[in-house]
Amino acid sequence: MFTETDIKYLTELAKSYPTKSAVLTEIINLNAILNLPKGTEHFMSDLHGEHEAFSHIRRNASGVVRRKVDALFERSLTKKERSELATLIYYPEEKLEAMAREGEISDDWYNVTLVRLLEVCRFVSSKYTRSKVRKHLAKTTQGYDYIIDELLNNDYDAVNKGQYYTNILAAILNIDAAADFIIALCSAIKSMVIDHLHIVGDIFDRGPRADLIIDELMKETSIDIQWGNHDVLWMGAAAGSRVCIATVLNNSITYKNLDVVEIGYGISLRPLTLFANEVYGACDVSSYMPKGDSEGDKYLRDDDVLVARMHKAISVIQFKLEGQAILRNPDFNMEHRLLLDKINWGAGTVLADGKEYSLKDTDFPTIDRENPYLLTPEETEVMRYLKNAFMRSEKLQAHARFLYEKGEIYTIFNKNLLFHGCIPIEDDGSFMKFSLAQGKSGKAFMDFCDKAARQGYFAKEGSIARSYGKDFLWFLWCGKDSPLCARKKIATFERLLIEDKSAWEEPKNAYYRSWNDEKIVQKILEEFGLGGERSHIVNGHIPVQKKKGETPLKASGKLILIDGGFCRAYQASTGIAGYTLIYNADGMRISAHEPFRGIDDAISNNTDILSDTVIFEHSADKIRVKDTDTGKRLAEKINDLMKLLEGYESGFIKEGI
Repeated sequence: MFTETDIKYLTELAKSYPTKSAVLTEIINLNAILNLPKGTEHFMSDLHGEHEAFSHIRRNASGVVRRKVDALFERSLTKKERSELATLIYYPEEKLEAMAREGEISDDWYNVTLVRLLEVCRFVSSKYTRSKVRKHLAKTTQGYDYIIDELLNNDYDAVNKGQYYTNILAAILNIDAAADFIIALCSAIKSMVIDHLHIVGDIFDRGPRADLIIDELMKETSIDIQWGNHDVLWMGAAAGSRVCIATVLNNSITYKNLDVVEIGYGISLRPLTLFANEVYGACDVSSYMPKGDSEGDKYLRDDDVLVARMHKAISVIQFKLEGQAILRNPDFNMEHRLLLDKINWGAGTVLADGKEYSLKDTDFPTIDRENPYLLTPEETEVMRYLKNAFMRSEKLQAHARFLYEKGEIYTIFNKNLLFHGCIPIEDDGSFMKFSLAQGKSGKAFMDFCDKAARQGYFAKEGSIARSYGKDFLWFLWCGKDSPLCARKKIATFERLLIEDKSAWEEPKNAYYRSWNDEKIVQKILEEFGLGGERSHIVNGHIPVQKKKGETPLKASGKLILIDGGFCRAYQASTGIAGYTLIYNADGMRISAHEPFRGIDDAISNNTDILSDTVIFEHSADKIRVKDTDTGKRLAEKINDLMKLLEGYESGFIKEGI
């Protein structure tokens, strides 16, 4: 018998499936989908603004596109021809333009290339339903979706249709649409070769153009993001947090990486420049020179002194605003980071972590020694302008909303737990409790963090929830044992102003001493309702020192660390240029990438990023859609449709409503 609630629900469902035949058709379709191979998931982390390298790896799908090309044409095309075809798929607009300049394009070339690209497209789409392929085509092929759909489903041996398809290709050439059609086909291939993309944090900072990475991510058909500490810092800046804005600018200026601020987001730093020149023009700024590509390297250019003055100005403002945030949030438990009031001005020292250290610089004309965390009127005006500029940047606001829409503090996807930093634990392996979250720990604390981070952007301006949420975004960036920072402190002050490197230490949470312990990893998985076969933690944040023999696989492969040094500054120590984790119907493999030589070299010489791929978890049987989260949802829908079918057959629900 059906309850009244059942009848109401089934009546609504019947609007989408008004007849028995419609229900039966959908049940058959969904059962067929359940037995398809699962789609390919790609996991990447710690992109750190390295737009060109990220873009290339996304375009070549960590080498998957080239493997598809080789599988199809290994016996019919030379290695050079396969490389040229792969490069065309990666960079169709640029490659076509370069070939046109060299006079390498003809109608015959178009004909041959179109057929080859259709073969690749047919190959990568073969494990999807026609309905799903159409959705990919509609989003990526700029109006060519119907024609591509027809050509992908072409039976070249059919006598009646052979001429039809030949005429389609001829028409494409006759109306000079071949180049656009190739671009559309290449976009479709790149879209379908990756079914779902996971970004496990830290899109921002260090590299030049994080904004361009987000522009590309916004075009993805299926994506999730786990916020990294650098991401929440920018989210806080977009929300109007002055301490986050000052820290974002300090980071950018430290590495003389201002393109993302000024060009990417259209934020002028002129008021800061004028203030820095006026206040610090006569000051020693040798300790504030921008860093080069590698940690510790420095270089001098004509404008470095100006950048150093800006660095000193924003650093002082940052330290003051950090002190204010700590004082108004005692539950952050960060009083040990109040350092401006610990300076002994006569001796030129500071008391940090119970030890007296000499300072490299004490010439701070804007610090009131009686009230060191108070901004001067001029500093207040600079920050008022910068806050307005960050909040009025349309592109930055669009990117922040995207990060909130697609992102979260952690993600559970197909039995895997994804997060950027750590699940904070004590030395004994127990989950750390946080007074700022009413004693919550483990999953409950992570959920609290996610909610507070959203309040910082979406709560009503001027409300307590908004103010606390903005401060909490800063806490996530650098707070003691924050799940994204995962350290006891970030030693920005010490690294800038103290010569003694013992003060630079940033002790990590005990999680990082325990991630090879299978019992603790299993305990974390169980805390999130996971565990067993095909269940893993996927982690970013801490670069794998492959050069020193470290491995991305921890706890017998139950924890996978995929930060391999996308950022150029880390590659000297990691020995590689990033990892990609790939999870498809055959199991899991991880690819370690070599440094990228640049787009120009890729287009001119058909060079690629070489990747060393290791299969570490192979499934004896193909993993099917029925084994995934999507499969569970489809199975639930089949059950609902079976009830609707029963309703039609019993007369409780009328057909054709």
